Amino acid sequence: MTNTTLEMKDISIEFPGVKALDQVTFSAKPGSVHALIGANGAGKSTLMKVLAGAYAHFNGEIKLGGKQLSISKPTDSQKAGVQIVYQEVDAALIPTLTVAENIMLQETVQHSGGKQWIRWRNVHKKAATQLEKLNSTISTKRLVSSLTLAEKQMVLLARAISTDCKFLILDEPTAPLSNRETEKLFSVIKRLKEAGVGIIFISHRIPEIVEICDEITIMRNGQVVKRDTVAQLTPEEIVEWMLGKKLEQQFPEHNPTIGEILLEVEGLSDQAIVKDISLHVKAGEVVGIAGLVGAGKTELCKALFGDAAKATGTIQIKGKQVSLKSPHIAVQNGLAFIPEERRKEGLILHESVQTNLISANLHAFTKALHFLDKKAQRSKSQELIQALGIKTPSPDTSVHTLSGGNQQKIAIGKWLVSDADIYILDEPTKGVDVGAKRDIFELIAALAKRGKAIIYASSELSEIVGLTNRVYVLYDGEVTKELSTAETDEQELLYFSTGGQSNEN
Repeated sequence: MTNTTLEMKDISIEFPGVKALDQVTFSAKPGSVHALIGANGAGKSTLMKVLAGAYAHFNGEIKLGGKQLSISKPTDSQKAGVQIVYQEVDAALIPTLTVAENIMLQETVQHSGGKQWIRWRNVHKKAATQLEKLNSTISTKRLVSSLTLAEKQMVLLARAISTDCKFLILDEPTAPLSNRETEKLFSVIKRLKEAGVGIIFISHRIPEIVEICDEITIMRNGQVVKRDTVAQLTPEEIVEWMLGKKLEQQFPEHNPTIGEILLEVEGLSDQAIVKDISLHVKAGEVVGIAGLVGAGKTELCKALFGDAAKATGTIQIKGKQVSLKSPHIAVQNGLAFIPEERRKEGLILHESVQTNLISANLHAFTKALHFLDKKAQRSKSQELIQALGIKTPSPDTSVHTLSGGNQQKIAIGKWLVSDADIYILDEPTKGVDVGAKRDIFELIAALAKRGKAIIYASSELSEIVGLTNRVYVLYDGEVTKELSTAETDEQELLYFSTGGQSNEN
C-alpha cells in the first residue's frame, strides 16, 4: 500500500478576539481510527474544518502521502480524498431533495452543469448501494425533510463513502444514533478501516473511543497536549488530559426539598408519536424521561411546550388547567424549553451572545414606548456570562463562533432571565464535553434547589440515574414504567427502554 499518511503541521488560525489554533501538528494513518478529542473550545472541530476547506485563512501546511496540499475551499479537500460528516447534520443536507439526490449530490451537480442527462434510476440505485453498506433500509425516494435526526446522519455517511474517500472525518457521529445504530456505524468503520480508509473520530464519549479507536490526539486551548495509542491511556487519564486537572465527582449532590405538584399531565397524545402519556413533576424535583433514540422523548417535550398542533389531553400548572396551544402560551404559563437541536431551535446563531441571552424575556429590558434598555441588557448578559462560565471574547460575539458547550449554556441561560417555574430539557448534554456537562448538571441542581420543576429527557441512562429523583421510561411513544431513581439502575432502565415488560403486568 502506498503511503497516504495525512499530516498537518504548525496549523494556526485566529478569529476576532480568539486564537483558535496555535501551532498544531496532527497526523493520521490510513487504515486506522484516530480519536481527536478535547473539551468544548479546545480547537478540534476548528482543526478539522481547516482540513475540510471551511477556513482558508490559516497558517501552516497540510500534506497527504508527503505531497503538499493547497486547501482553501471544501472542493479542494474533497478532491484530495478527505470527507467530513459534521455534527450538525441539517446544515449539510437539502431538505427538499430526496435521500438519493442528497447522497449523490456531487455527481448530480456535475451532470446538471453539462449536456449529459441524469438517469434518475441509476442515481437511486447507486444511493441504495451506499445505504446497504451502512445496513440502512431508508428509502432513497423519501424527502430528507421527513427523516429523523438519526436517518439524516446515515444519509451523510452514505454520501461520504460514495466518493473516493481516503480519510473520513466523523464529528460526534453517534450523538443522534441509538445503541443499535451505533453498533452498525462501528461495523462500517471497521470495514472502512480494513479497506485502508483513515478515520478521524471526534467524540466526547470516552467508552466509544476506547472501543473503536487505535490512536488518540488530545487538544486543550488550541494546542495538542497529548498523542498516544488509546491502549496506553485509561479513561480517567484521557479526561485529565482533556481538562488539565482531575475530574471531580460527575454529578453534584442533589437533595432538594420536594414541594407541591407544579405540572400534571393526563392522557397527552400528539396524534403521531406520543400516546396517552400521564406524568407529574413537583417543585424541586428533577424527573427523567428515559428512552432510546426514536422513543418519542423529543415529541413529548414539544407537546408539553405547546409545539404539537393536534395534541390532546389535559395539562395542569399549579393546579389550574391550561390549554398550551403554542410555545408563546407555554412561556406565559411559566414553562421553558431547551431543545435537542440547539443550533436549529434553541439559538439565534448569527446574533450575539447578549441578544440570545435576553431573547426569551425582552419585555424585562424594555423602556417606555417599547425601546430596549441597552444598559440593562449589557449588565444582565455580563452577569450570566460570568455566572454560567460562558467562554466568549465579549457579549457581542456571534453565537455561531462558540463551542457546543458554550452554546448550550446560552440556550439554558436565556431562560434564567425569564425565571420560569418548569424547565424542560431535551438531551441537554449532546455534543458537550465532560467539563461542560458538570457545569450543566450544577445548573440543573441549582434550579431544583430554588424550587423549580425539571423535566430531563435523555438517552444517556447514566445521566438519568445520576441526576434525577424519578424517571418515566418511554418506548414507542408510551410510558412503559415509572421508577424511583434511587431504586433503579441503568440495566433496568435499558430493559424497559427496549420494550421490556414489568413482571407485575
